[in-house]
Amino acid sequence: MSITSFPVKDKMPDIHPTFDFAKLGDHRIEIMADAGSRILECYRVLSKGGLNIVGELLKDQGTFYELEHYPKDDVFDDATHNQYYYHAHRRDSGEHGHIHTFIRQPGMPEGMSPISHNGDIAWPAGENALTHLVAVSMDSYGFPISLFTTNRWVTGEAWYRASDIISMLDIFCIDHAYPSWPINIWLTNLLLLFRPQVEWLLMQRDMTIEHRLGDHPGIDVYEDRDLDITSYLPIDVEMQIKQVLAVMPD
Repeated sequence: MSITSFPVKDKMPDIHPTFDFAKLGDHRIEIMADAGSRILECYRVLSKGGLNIVGELLKDQGTFYELEHYPKDDVFDDATHNQYYYHAHRRDSGEHGHIHTFIRQPGMPEGMSPISHNGDIAWPAGENALTHLVAVSMDSYGFPISLFTTNRWVTGEAWYRASDIISMLDIFCIDHAYPSWPINIWLTNLLLLFRPQVEWLLMQRDMTIEHRLGDHPGIDVYEDRDLDITSYLPIDVEMQIKQVLAVMPD
């Protein structure tokens, strides 16, 4: 897979979406609240050992090199066909690194397929097809600071519509203990806690591509090296949990 450049906030439109959690319904709010509780429990058990998410991702990985995937060869769940990896570069830009999350084709609902595309660059197909869900920026203390999406060339994926990816978000789960049980619980639940933001980011991603197509006719926008980050939002775990609990059903 290709590498991504850091999602510099100043490169993105100054958009401040609002999310009315009260409109999500009791079931979704309960899922988000439970996810928040699990995330805090991961922080608790890690902090008792003087550990954090980024440190766990990099432990026993030898010399740390920017741009390399960590853990080596990525993390896969053979049962769910989900995948993620961490990498880091351009540390002067405000993050330590970021996690990319994916669903591979064998784990997708039957009949789900990428968009048609006639460009010169071949996309992964069949059981090798995969879609990027969202990336998580991490600070040097091991905490998430933002979520973002990327153009196709960044991760070498097949391009699925945002609406299709949204329908697959609940599928994402890393249900094993490599490289760390707390990390996998944390990441699985982070996407649940921030489900409204992830959905918005994916829809914004498709809007960014659509606008780019209109502004640059004749180019393969999915391979446009001048377009890497397609949507971006800062996040705050504690604030998200607080807002979710405020609308919890009695």
